Amino acid sequence: MRRPERLAERLKEEIAEVVGFELDDPRLETVTVTDVTVSADLRDAKVYVLVRGDDDEIEAALKTLRHASTFVRQQVAMDLDLRHAPHLHFVRDTAEENASRVGDILGTLEIEPQAEEKNQEG
Repeated sequence: MRRPERLAERLKEEIAEVVGFELDDPRLETVTVTDVTVSADLRDAKVYVLVRGDDDEIEAALKTLRHASTFVRQQVAMDLDLRHAPHLHFVRDTAEENASRVGDILGTLEIEPQAEEKNQEG
């Protein structure tokens, strides 16, 4: 595994710990860290987060995370014993929302009777 990928995995675990347990803010209670990608030069990391709630709650949580990014970066650097921790950029992860939306759409589509009969025969 390449170094950025190894670092990304360690960062994901540590950032989830810091956000979940060390940041005591009610706006962050519904935040889940889903993925982290680290640039090739290890200077920047995109932290993908899933936030439950309406658009205002999501925006408030992202704003809070961005404001706390320096603290999170310092904690991660200490906990992982990193001399230079990457700058953290929190981004909303919409993959799960999109999958849910597609599932809802597919659930509303009606299967044509002929297609259903062909599926049972074949």
